[in-house]
Amino acid sequence: MSIGNERVGPTSRRFGVGILIFVALMGLLGGVLIASSMGIRPLAKDLDLAWEKRVYVAANPSSSASPNFVELAKRVKPGVVNISTTKVIKGGGRVFRHFSPPFREQDPFRDFFGEDFFERFFGGVPQRDYVQRSLGSGFIIDREGHIITNNHVIEGASEIRIRLSTEKEFEAEVIGRDPKTDIALIKIKSWKDLPVVELGDSDKLEIGEWVMAIGNPFGLSHTVTVGIVSAKGRVIGSGPYDDFVQTDASINPGNSGGPLFNINGEVVGINTAIVAAGQGIGFAIPINVAKEIIPQLKKKGKVTRGGIGVYVQKLTPDLAKSFGLEKSKGALVADVIPGSAAEAGGIRRGDVIIKFDGKEIDEMNELPRVVASTPVGKEVEVGILREGKPLTLKLKVGELKDEAPAPTVEKAKVEMGMSVQEITPEIARQLRLSEPSGVVVSQVEAGSPADEAGIQRGDVIREVNGQVIRKLSDYRAALERVKKGEIVRVLVKRGERNLYMAIRSSKVE
Repeated sequence: MSIGNERVGPTSRRFGVGILIFVALMGLLGGVLIASSMGIRPLAKDLDLAWEKRVYVAANPSSSASPNFVELAKRVKPGVVNISTTKVIKGGGRVFRHFSPPFREQDPFRDFFGEDFFERFFGGVPQRDYVQRSLGSGFIIDREGHIITNNHVIEGASEIRIRLSTEKEFEAEVIGRDPKTDIALIKIKSWKDLPVVELGDSDKLEIGEWVMAIGNPFGLSHTVTVGIVSAKGRVIGSGPYDDFVQTDASINPGNSGGPLFNINGEVVGINTAIVAAGQGIGFAIPINVAKEIIPQLKKKGKVTRGGIGVYVQKLTPDLAKSFGLEKSKGALVADVIPGSAAEAGGIRRGDVIIKFDGKEIDEMNELPRVVASTPVGKEVEVGILREGKPLTLKLKVGELKDEAPAPTVEKAKVEMGMSVQEITPEIARQLRLSEPSGVVVSQVEAGSPADEAGIQRGDVIREVNGQVIRKLSDYRAALERVKKGEIVRVLVKRGERNLYMAIRSSKVE
């Protein structure tokens, strides 16, 4: 009987496999012990370290893993409040006024039928007051009961009610408002300490960073949404100091005035605006803007800002080229207010401001914010470019007047496509000009580059490439010097404002 041909039974196979597993485990243990004696960490310890790392990540939201939003929401929600306001609208009267007051101001039917059409046919309709109620959000910043919210949430309100997360309600009073930044400070009275939020540093925000919004969207109390910082420094045309944080954390009507938290539970923004046609696009005022003005709102109820008395506009590449500049950097001075600090300091129309009080000015929108934050009465140095040459001027910052907003010009890339005529005394009276000097745009060709640029009938041309235009012959002489394809820099007067336009001419007639 040959052993080589012997058949092995199941029991024998299990016994053999068991021996093999035992030998393998002993070898693995021996290898671990040998590795340990050689200074190499054992496998078991590596597994422990990996587990400890996972536990650490879960407990520390500032790490690369997602933060613990549950604990974050529990911690910060008590300091967030819901705001309901009551406003009495005087003389609401007609149904269109009831539903949308702005519609009346831009009413196409009123423009079509004439200003007195509604007065003649509906003048007998009685005008009645009506009550408008709205909702918003806010957050408590100190134990005294001061609350930050948006100005548009409480503006004109006859009654302001605050509701905490505990459902307790209080009446609030307005301490101060700043329409230019859309920030308001209100206050409630409480018989005991209130939950407060911690204010962070919005300058340290990074794009892609986690954020949480809490508010009262559509009346849904203390709604929590999360997202990331999508962008910083957004300009959306809401005011002269636009510098918004963009986020995709869901924000809806009723979130206005509510806080935007970072993952450390600090307020880094005030939720303010949304893109009506978009989804997942919201904007928050950086909290550092509020931190700068809150002391003034507490003390005076309003904000005093620095001003120098200039109107500036965006320096486009075409305008920069027309001034002989290589880069479109800085703020182009479109006009200087007579008697202002800028005039006293020697700033002229056509100067490009590139530095103010040691701060670089890369974009036009940066200048109003920098000047506004400068103390009134401070003497500063202003770096400018005049005809391509750098100059440094000194001036004393004055107080910004409410009636002096800085205009913004976006459309400046144009070509020729307009007709002009000399200004007669009659035209000067119609346009309310102090003197019949210059030429007026009488027609703009539909679809032409001038039309696309926004040049309008009635604009008064004061300069062409720096040459003063007093009559039609001056205008023609200036155009004769223009070569095909060159940029024509035109200074126009529209109403009470002067604006520069850059016209890239393919043909000059």
